[in-house]
Amino acid sequence: MTSSLLPERPLLISPTLAATIGLEEAVMLQGLAELIHHRETRRRQDKPNLDWIELNDEDLQKAFPFWATVDIRRVQASLQNLGMIAIDPETDSDRSHFFAINEAGSSSGAPQVTPAKAPDNPAQLVGTASLIPPDWQPDQTWIRQCKQHNIPEQFAYDAVAEFISYWRDRGQARFSWGNAFYKHVLKQWRDEQTRQGAYELSSVMSAQWRPSEDAVGILEMSGINLSFIEDAVPEFVLYWRERGIQNGAWNTKFIEHIRRQWAKFSAAFGYDDTPKVITADWQPSADCYEILQLAEIDEEYARSRIPEFVMYWRDSQQVKSSWNTVFLQFIKQDWARQLKQLETAELTHAENQTFVGSNQQRIKERFQRIADRSWAE
Repeated sequence: MTSSLLPERPLLISPTLAATIGLEEAVMLQGLAELIHHRETRRRQDKPNLDWIELNDEDLQKAFPFWATVDIRRVQASLQNLGMIAIDPETDSDRSHFFAINEAGSSSGAPQVTPAKAPDNPAQLVGTASLIPPDWQPDQTWIRQCKQHNIPEQFAYDAVAEFISYWRDRGQARFSWGNAFYKHVLKQWRDEQTRQGAYELSSVMSAQWRPSEDAVGILEMSGINLSFIEDAVPEFVLYWRERGIQNGAWNTKFIEHIRRQWAKFSAAFGYDDTPKVITADWQPSADCYEILQLAEIDEEYARSRIPEFVMYWRDSQQVKSSWNTVFLQFIKQDWARQLKQLETAELTHAENQTFVGSNQQRIKERFQRIADRSWAE
């Protein structure tokens, strides 16, 4: 009697055999036995007790449509390692092999479970190479190994699905999937830490912040002098740190800042990027004094520092692309140093006065007003 629910011959398996060698192995063994029973077989002189049948990948897929190719190879390798079947790959096709059920030594007609042949390489005694099952899970030994590297347990479990998919697609067998998983998770964790470190380095403003090589390269390709870029870094860092803003796309902001400053500088000084030695009669341009005035630096004080500035750089014989820029930096630093000394002297004098607080506030406001760089934006 036939049924629409059973359109083809069912596979019958022995419960005892399934309990002994595994359910998947018992199913494949019964399927191969059916194929050998209904197809033409042949015998070989070197193994006369075995009936061989030639099967290719399509035959196996048709016989076991409920398994993917990678699962067929996995169960097939398991049966071969158990000594239940023999496989001879020496055929004309790479995708076709000879199969035989090893019934030697079985008196009941059922295949006898025999141990697999010991490997020639002693290192392989730790286990048998097999394909990864679709439901594979790492045991706690490997999870603990990952946790020793401060890898969160959830991070390790989240990597299981990708790990299984990768190795099932490759169809490779391994002796220890746990060890391969441990190495995979360790690499993924280090990559994640590297990505997070790179993000924090580029997004957090600190006293040690520096523009990236890519940002400097972009500015240099725009024709901006490297010395001009380097001189602008401390001021840029100070500006944003004083405003309490820590996170941001600082490389992008730095590029925009330098381009604006360079445009102003080029327009003000008719910039010539040819490095040259300072001359004995060198004088800063009128625009230079205007910039100092915007910074509330006394013009007479700046003029009084010119002889010392010229003498120093003539003795050093160094060349610069713009002496106006160097002079501006020198005057600002020297002026700030003078104010600092003034602040220290006034604070010392005010220690015995009742209006110490007001003096400190007045000096602080004056220093902040001079050091303010918002005008340069």
